[in-house]
Amino acid sequence: MASLSTKVKLYCEANSKTADFGPEGNVSLQDDSDGKGPYIKSWNVSGLAQPSDSDLVGYDTAGDTEESNNTVRSTRKAAYGDIGDQLDEIFKDIDAWKLRIQGIKDANPKS
Repeated sequence: MASLSTKVKLYCEANSKTADFGPEGNVSLQDDSDGKGPYIKSWNVSGLAQPSDSDLVGYDTAGDTEESNNTVRSTRKAAYGDIGDQLDEIFKDIDAWKLRIQGIKDANPKS
């Protein structure tokens, strides 16, 4: 199940807004110590009402996909290597570089 932060982020993006979870951000989440799980502690997104639990349920599937794709992006980024090394590789043999990058993408497909 997607995290609350991912669902809130997607909710904001769907409404052309941005959720900033930083210390001075417009959204603050907290995990309830009584076992009910995370909740929205404060909401200051200009021009957008705080979502209800039922609003966020609609983002479960999209949130799962987003989190899965974030994992794939991270894995790919590590496998791609340093951009400077990639540029050197491209200069020396662009076709070999393309094959290597395609192999990484094939081994780590996005949802």
